[in-house]
Amino acid sequence: MQLTQQIKIKPTTAQEVVLNTLSEKCRLIYNFALKERKEAFKNKLEGINYIKQQNDLPELKTKYPEYSWIYSKVLQYTLRTLDADYKSFFQSYKKDKNAKLPKFKGKKYFTTMVYNQSGFKHRKGFIELSHKHPAKTKLLFKIPDKFIFEKIYQIAIYKKDNKDYYLSVTYQKPELKYKDNKLYQAFDLGVTKHTAVNSKGEFIEFINKRPDRYWEDKIQKAQSRRDHCRKKSNRWNLLNKNLKLMKRKSANQLKDSQHKLSRKIVDNTKANTIILGKLETKKLSQKNKYSKGLNKSLQNTGNISRFVRFLTYKAKLIGKRTIEINERGTSKKCCVCGKLHNMPLYKRIMICDCGNLLDRDKNSTVNIMSKFLSQNGMWTSYQQFAGNLRKTGLVIDMTRYSQEAPFVR
Repeated sequence: MQLTQQIKIKPTTAQEVVLNTLSEKCRLIYNFALKERKEAFKNKLEGINYIKQQNDLPELKTKYPEYSWIYSKVLQYTLRTLDADYKSFFQSYKKDKNAKLPKFKGKKYFTTMVYNQSGFKHRKGFIELSHKHPAKTKLLFKIPDKFIFEKIYQIAIYKKDNKDYYLSVTYQKPELKYKDNKLYQAFDLGVTKHTAVNSKGEFIEFINKRPDRYWEDKIQKAQSRRDHCRKKSNRWNLLNKNLKLMKRKSANQLKDSQHKLSRKIVDNTKANTIILGKLETKKLSQKNKYSKGLNKSLQNTGNISRFVRFLTYKAKLIGKRTIEINERGTSKKCCVCGKLHNMPLYKRIMICDCGNLLDRDKNSTVNIMSKFLSQNGMWTSYQQFAGNLRKTGLVIDMTRYSQEAPFVR
């Protein structure tokens, strides 16, 4: 499994000069290639793509020798980044003809330099990056002893807030072999809480700490004050700096709480298989266009999908497994008799004619668990799960899950 570790470094003054020079050359390469693509798009010319621009690099180095200072794969990855930006533009352009082309990078922009698979050396406590700058200053950086990497795939060096330098190291992390212990735990993931049920029919709820809500009003007020100032004025710059700081704190605190919660779930559940309801947040917000609070929680944040990623890789590290299953209709369907109900978000209790009176999230987790077990022919586990639920007063109609679509891994 590949993981990425961010490491803060403190380059010397001489190293900073080299880094800024190399980054500037990468910025120019990006801008020149972007200009070529924009002209081709404007004049409807074909053949200007990543392969063509990559093949032009040797000729460019001959004409401008200073570009040979940079490791070849770093330049290639810069062009690959532009290619990804262009593909993203075309995806938007198909839907909206007013979509804007990628922008040129300004002089103050520090271009991230990516060393993919080669161009770097790693030995205990140090990482060295290759270059051919005339200054001949080694880009050798000390890293804390707690970071031990067996195999490194990629190293990127970038800058935050035009002051702090970081290394982003993508490395291999061994994972334990998965073993099915016949214990399962199903989750219905939500914005405010995650509800789970295990094979024994026991329910548990994990409340989502939302530190971002503390910052919402502060960010809105700061943004409003900034927008009422003349752009790039001293006051605008001050408010913009504070706004960025608050947004970063909000994002970091939210990410930290998700890391802790995912670790708590993985370490404390006895089940080696964790089933997650696959929530399609885009469709959910489209169906609830006028739900202001919901849209703010879902759009442009990726909170739930990021939590799933955290849960997935942490589970793999200790020999457990996560499986995503389509949860369509699980909130609307009564887990006892299977009758469909209209369940708007404000309706938090499933009330059915069959006598079922259950929290909507718990009802959904039972449906997710039943769906998974029945789809994969785990009838013994399904019967045990239904029997354990019967002790709580929930009697499932077991004939409802005889034919289902396969789950999504």
